[in-house]
Amino acid sequence: MGLITIPKTLRVPLLAKYPARMGRFRGPYCRMARLASVTSSFTWLPAFMSFRFLVQRWAAWAPGLSSREAWLDWLARPVPVKGDEVPALAQMPAMMRRRIERLGRAALQTAYEALEDAAQPCPAVFASRYGDMRRSIELMRQLAEEGAVSPTAFSVSVHNAFAALFSIARGDRSNYSAVAAGAETAESALVEAVGLLAEGAPEVLVVVYDEPLPPPLEHFSEPGEFIHAWAVRIAPAKGSGIGFSLAQATGEVATTDSSLPSDLALLSFLIGHQREYRRDVDGRRWQWERA
Repeated sequence: MGLITIPKTLRVPLLAKYPARMGRFRGPYCRMARLASVTSSFTWLPAFMSFRFLVQRWAAWAPGLSSREAWLDWLARPVPVKGDEVPALAQMPAMMRRRIERLGRAALQTAYEALEDAAQPCPAVFASRYGDMRRSIELMRQLAEEGAVSPTAFSVSVHNAFAALFSIARGDRSNYSAVAAGAETAESALVEAVGLLAEGAPEVLVVVYDEPLPPPLEHFSEPGEFIHAWAVRIAPAKGSGIGFSLAQATGEVATTDSSLPSDLALLSFLIGHQREYRRDVDGRRWQWERA
């Protein structure tokens, strides 16, 4: 496999994000590093743009936004999103569906829809910055007050719970992973997915989901954040397609102007016709290109 060298300025954040997987040469950034034959400079990640992919199918859900047509209109002219709707998630067996709260239903609804015309099962990458924090906070409160928690509630509070339920409900033994990478969660999920494509997977499903944090953590939520989920099923591009790079951000901020939450701005690029999309995060610059 050869020597993997990570730029010093990236080592701390990368190791912090993927401490367990780094030791096994796995995870989004190690997968990218292995495939790109990295060096100690920032030229290693842009080289990965030679691998391109296509979006085969996509789906998204938010209160009042359940169809692709509604989402395309909203992405072009975003307005505040409010509402108490809950996805029906009719594709999942009722006994299993009862265990899943609103955020999980949103994530799984889009996952099912993005796989509707898939010829065969494929690996899946589920990604959320915070996961089902409402359930986690309730479990912590229960533990503090009662000294014990419900095993059933705990089993669906872990970060990979929705991916596991999706796999079990469909009897699908394909690989799945759960990603949480702070402000770069959506980007990191795509890195993991493209790594899987480059390793031979014919398609990969990516599911991104989040909601505003509940008390007492609400001040950590982004302004105007609302519950939403989206999924894309991607495949290798034989010709033109989407590629990306990651480099050190220097000079002026290069983020593409957008009034959308960062993950939805990325979705807008993936399903739209923009030639490029750029985003600076904590000294790193993500650049996505369509060619």
